[in-house]
Amino acid sequence: MIRIGIGYDLHRLIPGRPLVLGGVTIPHEKGLAGHSDADALCHAVTDAVLGALALGDIGGHFPDTDPRYGNANSLQLLEAVVRLAHNTGYRVVNVDANIIVQRPKMQPYIDAMRQRLAEALQTDKARVSVKAKTNENVGPEGREEAISAEAVVLLESG
Repeated sequence: MIRIGIGYDLHRLIPGRPLVLGGVTIPHEKGLAGHSDADALCHAVTDAVLGALALGDIGGHFPDTDPRYGNANSLQLLEAVVRLAHNTGYRVVNVDANIIVQRPKMQPYIDAMRQRLAEALQTDKARVSVKAKTNENVGPEGREEAISAEAVVLLESG
């Protein structure tokens, strides 16, 4: 049996925070606002896995009202959800994700993101796709006010 999930996340860019995407810290004058490390890419992938399992979303499992998740490492949250998938008999087949960001350029960091996500997902890096898109200076991402991410995941039982 296979299951497909989709995930999406968006965080505002603010000064004074590190920019973390896909578990990789990227040099930039702004970072993402959030209760955890605000890693929008990890959050989108986590929501995709939860969606495939029909188990709600990241906020239901790791609420921002719970101080335990303050500045939490989003890769660790993803790892917890992957364990949940394994406990219900599913494993990750592949992930396809987009980061929507005007600046900074993501290309130098994509390979490291794929590796970190693959490790958290307990799968091979060849099964994890991460692409970066600009919004052509349109919308909050294009105006460099926010970064968003979307992901699709395929799980299979067995």
